[in-house]
Amino acid sequence: MTEFKKYHEQADELERRLRLQSYVLAVKLLKNEEEIPEGAERPLKDLGYPMALCQGYALSRKEGKTVAQFKEDMQCFEPIVGYGWEAPPQYFLDGNNRFPQDVKDLEAGKNYAADFPRIATGRYKGVVSAPLHKVNFVPDMILLYCNSVQLSLVLLAREYMDGHDLPCNLSSHAACVYSVVPVVNSGRCQVSIPCRGDRYFAMAGDDEIIFTVPLDRLEDLLAGFRHCEKYNSRLPKNPVMRPAPVFPPSYVKILEMIK
Repeated sequence: MTEFKKYHEQADELERRLRLQSYVLAVKLLKNEEEIPEGAERPLKDLGYPMALCQGYALSRKEGKTVAQFKEDMQCFEPIVGYGWEAPPQYFLDGNNRFPQDVKDLEAGKNYAADFPRIATGRYKGVVSAPLHKVNFVPDMILLYCNSVQLSLVLLAREYMDGHDLPCNLSSHAACVYSVVPVVNSGRCQVSIPCRGDRYFAMAGDDEIIFTVPLDRLEDLLAGFRHCEKYNSRLPKNPVMRPAPVFPPSYVKILEMIK
């Protein structure tokens, strides 16, 4: 496991800095079953039933298990389509996935289907997840289930390298897709919201938000944490209510310029 020691150490640093309520989640998309890492559980084969992908992710981030899932392991179609394991059926493209339960008409349902993030069909066939602190594979990306205070610090650390805002497409649906597919397609970090399935079936917390960072941006993120800590942006942080808040010198100077 020495070859994966770096990832284990990165997990320790992330968990120490953010004080997360669940393990840092490592995710890797798989081209075939030969890429399944040693010791991974398969829902259908090992547990006897298929499950939603969010449940597999929950087993990794809450129970520390390594879980590999392919089409036959899935009880939810959204990652099968979103991850490009199969092409979307016309029924989905016509808007029936969201109409009538979520949108006012089929046209709105079509808009949802058109916006739905997808990886090119056939590029991958499966996915494996594990807690980063014990991975025995090289992940594609890291998912942090965090609250808004933790996310604020994560975004601050992310901005350290270039200062740019993070553009994101947000949806109330398919957290397993929106947290992964845009990262594969763009190479950028992503913020997403646990969907109903993630909450109802996989027990995501009411205060949790998902931040995803590609593996090749993880060291930049950690560098941002280390820099921000020098200026007292860290956790825990005990807020103090003051009649006149104390701001950094640059804030004071800019305020004086525009008064």
